[in-house]
Amino acid sequence: MLSSSVSSLARHAKRRTALPTIGAVRNLNVHEYISMEIMKEHGIAIPEGYVASTPEEAENQYLKGLQHTGQGHKDGVIKAQVLSGGRGLGHFKNGFQGGVHMVTKPGQAREFASQMLGQELVTKQAPNGILCSKVYMMERMYMRKEMYLSILMDRASQGPLMVASPRGGTSIEDVAASNPEVIFTQPIDIVEGLTEEQCDHMASNLGLEKGTAPYEKAVKLMKNLYDMFISCDCTQVEINPLAETPDGDIVVCDAKVNFDDNAEYRQKTIFDRRDYSQEDPREVEASKYDLNYIGLDGNIGCMVNGAGLAMSTMDIIQLKGGSPANFLDVGGGATEAQVQKGFEILNNDSNVKAILVNIFGGIMKCDVIANGIINAAKEIGIRKPIVIRLQGTNVEKAKLLIEGCGFKMILANDLEDAATKAVGVADIAAQAEKIAVDVKFESFDL
Repeated sequence: MLSSSVSSLARHAKRRTALPTIGAVRNLNVHEYISMEIMKEHGIAIPEGYVASTPEEAENQYLKGLQHTGQGHKDGVIKAQVLSGGRGLGHFKNGFQGGVHMVTKPGQAREFASQMLGQELVTKQAPNGILCSKVYMMERMYMRKEMYLSILMDRASQGPLMVASPRGGTSIEDVAASNPEVIFTQPIDIVEGLTEEQCDHMASNLGLEKGTAPYEKAVKLMKNLYDMFISCDCTQVEINPLAETPDGDIVVCDAKVNFDDNAEYRQKTIFDRRDYSQEDPREVEASKYDLNYIGLDGNIGCMVNGAGLAMSTMDIIQLKGGSPANFLDVGGGATEAQVQKGFEILNNDSNVKAILVNIFGGIMKCDVIANGIINAAKEIGIRKPIVIRLQGTNVEKAKLLIEGCGFKMILANDLEDAATKAVGVADIAAQAEKIAVDVKFESFDL
């Protein structure tokens, strides 16, 4: 079972002190079958596997794909391809239990696939469900030993970090919590690269005996994995479990790979395989305009410039008894078009009952924000109350634009005042919606 991230494990490493950084980071997450294909291209051993989009295709892959080698009958494993961890313990909204199943006889692949495809899988990471459009039919591996191995970009050590454990096949976060002594970490100098000595050290940490075939194969796999990590601009490669077979092979049985969005221009073949249907449509739309947007589950939409100010804004909303619906940082150099698109995303979100705009104008000019909001209001109309707090560059010009725009907006004196008003009007709007009463909000003067 794969976890969503191994970054929390980095705290078990001996790390150099590094300055913290703040900012939104978007990483491409691809399906398991794509991760496996990329690993195979880099000389990493994986089970035989095929992707299917229909029950008939899944059955055919089991009967003709896995059984074609002349090595006798092979059992298979059919896996729902959704971008979420905990698939095996999840359930589909149609009542079918589990997104991972053993296939041992004809007819099972078709039956399991028919219950998975076109259905939404609910997991701990995706409590609202996520659509399954493909399944992965792979060879069942018989494992003598299950291990864990990952490489990720570690902010504290300012470079790649290899994480390994002899206890794989289960939640690595649970292992780290209960038995932190079996979590091993190895910072890697990104200039020097992964060394032979480091590979030997980590292979021993996996519980493999030096001089044996599994040991040597694990060392080779680590080198190939690191080459893939660097050449493909990965931010995380997580293998759980990494298996030692009865024949002494070292095989990747399940993998999760993330890629740096900033490298899209040189990893086009990988990014062309992005599955937008698995992502929050609000975040997909925001990314097209280079907006730092993360959807949350509250009812107060936030538009702020600067990640630090955005975090502070969400904190004070919580302190005032409200709940933010998103993180939206328009940055210091946003254009009117970007601001307008950000506002449209907030205004179109059915969960948002009020919008709080909090701008401290430095590089970002207040009048640019005002024009973006006004243009959006003219094009799509204002259906939700807007609370605006503006300070800094061109603030007086922005106030004049807002006053003369013909739309009612609630102006606030400071951030605390803005949060109080936003929480108040969001609550009023939510209550009015429940009893089907239309309410209108008049603006407050500064």
